[in-house]
Amino acid sequence: MKVLVPVKRVIDYNVKVRVKADGSGVDLANVKMSMNPFDEIAVEEAIRLKEKGIATEVVVVSIGVKQSQETLRTALAMGADRAILIEATDNVHTDIEPLSVAKLLAAVVKEEAPGIVLCGKQAIDNDMNATGQMLSALLGWSQATFVSELAIDGDKAVVTREVDGGLQTISVKMPTIVSVDLRLNEPRYASLPNIMKAKAKPLAIKTPADFGVDVAPRLSIVKTVEPAGRKAGVKVSSVAELIAKLKDEAGVI
Repeated sequence: MKVLVPVKRVIDYNVKVRVKADGSGVDLANVKMSMNPFDEIAVEEAIRLKEKGIATEVVVVSIGVKQSQETLRTALAMGADRAILIEATDNVHTDIEPLSVAKLLAAVVKEEAPGIVLCGKQAIDNDMNATGQMLSALLGWSQATFVSELAIDGDKAVVTREVDGGLQTISVKMPTIVSVDLRLNEPRYASLPNIMKAKAKPLAIKTPADFGVDVAPRLSIVKTVEPAGRKAGVKVSSVAELIAKLKDEAGVI
């Protein structure tokens, strides 16, 4: 079974994001970029499936700027077998919308014919949480979202999902789309020898035109603002005072 893992290049999660002075977007100048953490978990799970003998090949694919090659090389150093980069924009400040990403991934899936697509539940830059679901709809495949446990049982995938009320275990028919959550695993660090070996692994570069997909944006950003600063907390002397503040000042009850 082949496993396909989409990965995205995003601002490193340790970096404090700054909004441009004109509010047109996030300032990416001289900012450290890395693999989306949820995608990193998906790569790790795919590699573990291969180590167990369940998967035969792990293919990673990224859609975006030329610099995404670095992100793909990281996945190859972790243990993926080969990579595909779809250069969908020459502008570092332009993000590809989920529907366009899903259409490109659907085209890649039809070429590669994987048994399962493992993807992060969302990207930490736009928090869309939409690509996996859209890909499932385009392909007509089953899907399992917010997955914290995964087991392959014949032609089915048994997954545990994190839901509002706790955990839910379901079985989905393969081929399937699985979007992973944080508690699925802890990604490995790539060793120096594997980082060197990754440079020799195949990395194909394609464009949206190769798949006949139009990636023109359908959404426009009106304004980007930083979240409001948190106000200092206050101490109350009684439960009655707490309830009064929650009701009269916070307006939450």
